[in-house]
Amino acid sequence: MHIDGKPSVGEKNSAAGNRRVVILSAARTKIERDLLDHWCNSEYVPDDYGAAARPDVVDLDSRVLTSELSSRTDDPLLVPVRVVWLPSERDGARRARFSDVLALTNPRNPNVLIQKWLVGRSSDRYRIVVAAPAHLDDLREQLSSEEHGRVPDAGSLARYVTRRAVVALERAERAVIGDRYKVPRLVAAQIMDQPSFRRRLDSIAAEEHLPRDEVDARARAALDELVAVQSRLVTDLFTQAMRPLHSSAWTVHADDSGLEALRELNRTHPLVFLPSHRSYADAFVLGSILADHDFPGNHLMGGANLTFWPIGPIARRTGTVFIRRSFGNDTVYKAALEEYFGFLLGKRFNLEWYFEGGRTRTGKLRKPRYGLLNYVANAIRGGRVDDAMLVPVSITYEGLAEVAAVAAEQTGAPKKPEGLRWLASYARNQQRSAGNVYVQFGTPLSMRAQLAAGGDPDLSEPEPEESTAHDPATRDGLQRKAMQKVAFEVAVGINRTTPVTVNSLVTLALLGVRDRALTLDEVRAVVAPVRSYLDARGAPQGEVELLDLEGGLARVLAALTDAGVVTTYAGGDEAVYSIQPGQHLVAAFYRNSGIHWFVNRSILELAVLFVHEHPSDNPVRTAWHEAKNLRDLLKFEFFFPDRDTFESELRAEVELLVPEWEWGTPLPSEGRALNALIETGLFMSHRTLRSFFDAQLVVAERLARRDPTLEVERDAFLDECVAVGRQMLLQGRLHGSESVSSELFATALELARNRGLLDPNDDSVAQKRRAFASQLLAVGERVALAESLDVSNRKADR
Repeated sequence: MHIDGKPSVGEKNSAAGNRRVVILSAARTKIERDLLDHWCNSEYVPDDYGAAARPDVVDLDSRVLTSELSSRTDDPLLVPVRVVWLPSERDGARRARFSDVLALTNPRNPNVLIQKWLVGRSSDRYRIVVAAPAHLDDLREQLSSEEHGRVPDAGSLARYVTRRAVVALERAERAVIGDRYKVPRLVAAQIMDQPSFRRRLDSIAAEEHLPRDEVDARARAALDELVAVQSRLVTDLFTQAMRPLHSSAWTVHADDSGLEALRELNRTHPLVFLPSHRSYADAFVLGSILADHDFPGNHLMGGANLTFWPIGPIARRTGTVFIRRSFGNDTVYKAALEEYFGFLLGKRFNLEWYFEGGRTRTGKLRKPRYGLLNYVANAIRGGRVDDAMLVPVSITYEGLAEVAAVAAEQTGAPKKPEGLRWLASYARNQQRSAGNVYVQFGTPLSMRAQLAAGGDPDLSEPEPEESTAHDPATRDGLQRKAMQKVAFEVAVGINRTTPVTVNSLVTLALLGVRDRALTLDEVRAVVAPVRSYLDARGAPQGEVELLDLEGGLARVLAALTDAGVVTTYAGGDEAVYSIQPGQHLVAAFYRNSGIHWFVNRSILELAVLFVHEHPSDNPVRTAWHEAKNLRDLLKFEFFFPDRDTFESELRAEVELLVPEWEWGTPLPSEGRALNALIETGLFMSHRTLRSFFDAQLVVAERLARRDPTLEVERDAFLDECVAVGRQMLLQGRLHGSESVSSELFATALELARNRGLLDPNDDSVAQKRRAFASQLLAVGERVALAESLDVSNRKADR
């Protein structure tokens, strides 16, 4: 017989003395009861716990315990005990298989006949697990403390003892089966018994003039809807079933060193994984990696679009929490959700969600959503948890079958609803190899420290009594600003670890020319200086060394051709490659996955060209002013740091360009900076920023032609921009069809709103709109100048 989780003898003797021992038996069948009785009646237990007599045995059931505890006046040592059943060992792991289901058995909860067979023939398939004991008086005092001094009755004490025993048994059981099977138990009951939650429900009932029973019923219903009912069997089977959806499509490259650091951190803090969101497969890829490294399963916050059968019911049993898209003024649901967050974090369960609010449509990070982060912040502000560590996660794919559908949506195609037919189609597409997927973990961020640094009034230095931070509106504003800074740091953490892939480099080259095909040597001429720049920046890169191998670049282009992104013509002297007609948005998706690494360089190029076109007595000030103007144009597309950090980053770009130049001294001799740019053989602005500026130009010109007194109806306006954008593309006014994107137009419209260009009550708005369009025309001309100076383009022209 195997015993696990047994505390040391010396520790127990000193703790228990000669007091009575009560075994809390978590037996579910006669076989389990017999095994536990045999253990309880052995000489092992009395000797180990120093009891004066053989222990009493009581079922771990709150109803039984209510009767038992009401009649006791002593202080027994309570020892929870359970039988744990294990799957057979296969390939060094004990996990349930589909063959177990076909045999109509759950190896973690076998029926009585199989239990009997295992006891007689497979003693390695079960363990008796002993949880850490506790004295009844200690538990009574702890519950009284949580109840703010109220003396608990026998019923509430029995429920409390039951919950604590179940949690202790779960902890002891994980020492046998592994941390990945950490699951919460009795969640709804624990939350409903929380004094703080009961007081909040009291307040809601009073403020909204609702019967208290109705508020309780709504709270229980909300928790039943929210709480993930995790099953270890379903977790094993779901992992096996979903793994082919990514293992056959990609070779997974995970940051193992980052995972080891996270494991250590997880021993003391809950982790909140915040990955980039490019694919439906993201959760499966990340979940598989964490499971392989024995992390407890994340509670994944999901949207209602994936609740369809069978994914919804199965996902809920593997830890997915489905949150309503909108719950308006439902204060009870909001309170239940916030309490559930606090419960999970307080119990150190790890969370996961995709803070962009949906899959990226362009390949780069979207603007973050703050809602769920606010629940984490509130748990810290309210003392439910001391801190939570936010983990930025970059998930980057070389190829994605679903990008074509995402691209089509940007030009007006309807989004296909998720369902069984959609799932079958998705699974078929995943059978095709799509290269590599890179999963990198950024530096974990202390939520408490980030909020304090961002000026959160509840977590930063105390304000003087007369401070306006005590005003509720001011407090809300400060908290909102602090949350925005937290989200920004997460996004920066993701970008810092996102590698540039081979497909990103190749599509960057092909999208940089207009209506032309390039030879292998011409593509190579574009990619080579880009790689040198990335090396100088120390930017992470995927398996780009493939491009150094004989035939490596040709293989990358052939894979893109097979995927329908690139077209190859091989009927002449040598093969030439171009973006497949209608696939520019797909190609831009791959390019944009690493585009953030080139944004500052591109801004520097355009600022230097501005100084060249507009000579001044203080060229540094002029260049810096123009760089700020460009950053302001792009602030809704990319994540820029504060002014001082941005200046420091630009200074680093200048030092790469002209190492001997010190920032703040006069600009190098006439044309030196421009010549230095040309000598590098690398101009990036036309390859990286042109599509964004072109999309902004479409929006600016449409606004300039509209009656400024009329309201702008968003959806109709974006449809208009898509239609007119196609016209401008045919007229040659836009460089490429990747600029005709409802996603880019929507961001440009947000920029216009931020600049006050949508205010019908502003008498000067028409003039401002015209100035906005003129500014973008001028920037576009400068981008074209950068293209003409690009050495790699001139090589490609030969």
